[in-house]
Amino acid sequence: MSNKLTNKVAVITGGSSGIGLATAKVFIKEGAKVVITGRSREKLNNALKEIKAENPGTTEDILAVPADVASIPDLESLYKKVDATFGHIDILIANAAAYLVAPAANFTEAMFDTISDANFKGAFFTVTKALPYLNTGASVILVSTTVAEMGVPNHTVYAASKAAVRSLARSLTAELLDRRIRVNVLSPGPVETPIFEQITSTKEEAAAMLANFSNFVPVKRVGAPDEIAAAALYLASDDSSYMAGSELLLDGGMRSI
Repeated sequence: MSNKLTNKVAVITGGSSGIGLATAKVFIKEGAKVVITGRSREKLNNALKEIKAENPGTTEDILAVPADVASIPDLESLYKKVDATFGHIDILIANAAAYLVAPAANFTEAMFDTISDANFKGAFFTVTKALPYLNTGASVILVSTTVAEMGVPNHTVYAASKAAVRSLARSLTAELLDRRIRVNVLSPGPVETPIFEQITSTKEEAAAMLANFSNFVPVKRVGAPDEIAAAALYLASDDSSYMAGSELLLDGGMRSI
């Protein structure tokens, strides 16, 4: 590894699985001190074991904090703990999200609130509650999705919530220019993560859903978490120092072709 993040402190919400966990592993290997969050203590513990097993010499550089991004008290407590443990934050990744799909006519208020609270409210307050703890020149990465700018059946509310995230990056960057804090968006296409097993009844159904998504991707496959983590490293490091309020799209050509 190139140690691009040596002595940097990174916070990754939704870091117990999928893209968040893959990103945490890359950041640790690149020299960062990493804090991962999630709502499930059990999943966080499993993630910690996995990270430490792959990086036995960095056990003091990884911390897991249970937190719900839809809860402002949780976020405030999270940042106080990060500051007390590692100091101020250099990299913040708002990755935690909810994914529910259904025809618009069948979407309930409860489903809407679940999506909005995690994806829009959660992203906004993940950033704003971190502001007192962000170092000058910090990199903030908001995770959106390629369908935020596409018309995809059954994704109405999810796509809209992620389009809001794209807008946040522009406005927040404009507000934070005096602190040289860059807010950029990472927008994946379909990626093979545990979320598909959570929204289906069986592993077979999840596999079928992933196969169906693959048919819509020009490169004819879904992405891997490691591919998205590599892009997150670019946005987190000085390699992207001239990138602000912008979007990095990794979707196998879905939106472009």
